[in-house]
Amino acid sequence: MNTPILEVSDIQKYYGNKGNITKAVNRISLSVCKGEFVGIMGASGSGKTTLLNCISTIDTVTSGKILVEGKDITALRGKQLSAFRREKLGFIFQDFNLLDTLTAYENISLALSISGIKAKEIDKRVREIAGALNITEVLEKYPYQMSGGQQQRVAAARAMVTNPALVLADEPTGALDSRSSHMLLDMLEELNQNLSATILMVTHDSFTASYCRRILFIKDGKIFSEIHRGAKSRKEFFEEIMEVVSVLGGETNDKR
Repeated sequence: MNTPILEVSDIQKYYGNKGNITKAVNRISLSVCKGEFVGIMGASGSGKTTLLNCISTIDTVTSGKILVEGKDITALRGKQLSAFRREKLGFIFQDFNLLDTLTAYENISLALSISGIKAKEIDKRVREIAGALNITEVLEKYPYQMSGGQQQRVAAARAMVTNPALVLADEPTGALDSRSSHMLLDMLEELNQNLSATILMVTHDSFTASYCRRILFIKDGKIFSEIHRGAKSRKEFFEEIMEVVSVLGGETNDKR
């Protein structure tokens, strides 16, 4: 697990003009290796979502470099950038973002179709990921015909079917009830352990973060500290997270 999939090198993201500059991200460097499950935590306005937005190419950096599989993504534009997002990144959203007019099969296969993959290969990949996530029986159903848990798994299958280098999740449990949150987190753990998915997740919630193997804490646009789960139980890791959160200034119900 020593191959860096993601390398963030001294990135900065400023907003505003000379008279009133906000340093949302202030010289952050980090790396994520293949197969890691990394969490990013921090209070509202700490810069954690801005950091994720820069990595996901939703936002552009002011300075510094971001490499994914050795390619500097800060230099990509237009079609190259679109192709990179489609082929190298998987996104897991709070509200699934499934298209209501498409079946589960069509939702999962859409990115492959856009990429021009042959129908036979698409079918093979969709059925493989559906089998791995136990949703084969809903492939011909529309989102309204599925349970919330099934929709979650279809959304995860859509994120994974392109074999992305990196799966990005921004507050994935933010809009979910307790039971649905547990299901989603179990599924992310499953993707990480069984399918070797490399996951980077932003969360403000210590329980959610306890599913990660490593956590970076962001404060005022900088990395404040880092902890590893190692051989600890999830309960022990949760308690360690809570200790750092209390030093940072307490749990916050923010959406940043």
